[in-house]
Amino acid sequence: MVGESAHQVRSARRPADPEGDQVSGEGGHVRTGLPFDDVLAAAQAGAAWAFEVLYRSLSPSVTGYLRLHGAVEPDDLASETFIGVFTGLPGFSGDEDALRAWVFTIAHRRLIDDWRRRSRRPQVADDPGDLTELLGGDVEDDALVGVGTETVHRLCAALPDDQRSVLLLRILADLTMEQVASAMGRSVASVKALQRRGLRALRTQVENAEERVGANAHPYESLRR
Repeated sequence: MVGESAHQVRSARRPADPEGDQVSGEGGHVRTGLPFDDVLAAAQAGAAWAFEVLYRSLSPSVTGYLRLHGAVEPDDLASETFIGVFTGLPGFSGDEDALRAWVFTIAHRRLIDDWRRRSRRPQVADDPGDLTELLGGDVEDDALVGVGTETVHRLCAALPDDQRSVLLLRILADLTMEQVASAMGRSVASVKALQRRGLRALRTQVENAEERVGANAHPYESLRR
């Protein structure tokens, strides 16, 4: 399985398991009824069902991250990401959060390669979520509190690449500051500064939208068109 085609990565099947029927979970975390360490060990030993558990648990959020960053073929790029993941999986050591951060690090590197090949602006899609909850205490601007993640994704399209990467890794991938820093090859201080500048830019866009549509209209309606 390791190192095989993207089609084989996507089509792996595991045996029936009454405790493991659900293989994907909210937020891209593994939900199988089995301990994560058992699933990881099985995948590292080459079990096809365990590969599928990891793939189906993480691929939706990875594909969404790639799509929001303008990958022309996000599904194909996600498959390339997971081929890299499964190739390197035997040497991986860590818990579920560490695996997630590692997977998104690989996805980010594939994305950089894609940008270099295509040099195009992002196509922004919608994804449910809550900015305040996901970014927690690092959100400094109250003007963003009422803005759903759908609108944030639209606004992020206008940000510089580094600021957009930080916000989407924090919002969509749900990575910590330290994990984002590792994925992007930057210091934590640099990531915090990029997040702060990105949030301020989003706040400015939100306030400008409110001024354009007026107090009696939906403040973000113009951004949904």
